[in-house]
Amino acid sequence: MTTNPSAPRITGLFLVLAALFITLLITSNVTAVKIIQVGGRILPAAIILFPITYILGDVLTEVYGFRFARRVIWLGFLCNAVAVGGFWAGGMLPAASFWTNQEAYDAILGYTPRLLIASFAGYMVGELSNSIILSRLKLVTQGRWLWMRTIGSTIIGQGVDSAVFITAAFAGTPAGANLIELLLTQWTVKVLYEVAATPLTYAVITYVKRYEGIDTFDNHVSFNPLAFLR
Repeated sequence: MTTNPSAPRITGLFLVLAALFITLLITSNVTAVKIIQVGGRILPAAIILFPITYILGDVLTEVYGFRFARRVIWLGFLCNAVAVGGFWAGGMLPAASFWTNQEAYDAILGYTPRLLIASFAGYMVGELSNSIILSRLKLVTQGRWLWMRTIGSTIIGQGVDSAVFITAAFAGTPAGANLIELLLTQWTVKVLYEVAATPLTYAVITYVKRYEGIDTFDNHVSFNPLAFLR
């Protein structure tokens, strides 16, 4: 197994992981419009899927390095923007006279500009923070204590994600009265999700490293979030 940062390449398994990441991201944004109540706490239905994008982000960063993870994060942003654009265009087209579901379509797929900007901003800041911190911690710990690195990066990444999204989406609105509660609830649930999934994360990372024959350390990599083509 090599630790050469130039060793990673685009393989079939990498494409599968990237496709899963992007699919989960887009699906989460659609399911997020449904609000659920669990144990008296209010959460978006996306809570069952979105944290998995952070787990996959950990796998991509740990195995292939930050450069490859950064590309997938930006690709996810682009694909999500295309999906949103498609939903908007579909909603603008004139409905057939017998089709009576326009309101339902708009309720599920008609994003308001404020929520859309909040979602995009939270995603980018959170995912990039998670990946950068995991990469840096791997160098500091010399590849040890994977559980500490994945959980630690998730605490920061999910915390930033939740703070940016909830503040941008709900500050100054009626829901904003419970801003701190909303933020802490989402943050706590997402972190606990990562902790519970740690054995699975270990298993997937171990398998992918062995399959690909690489274990990347980002010794000479730019952590500039905008340098996604490097």
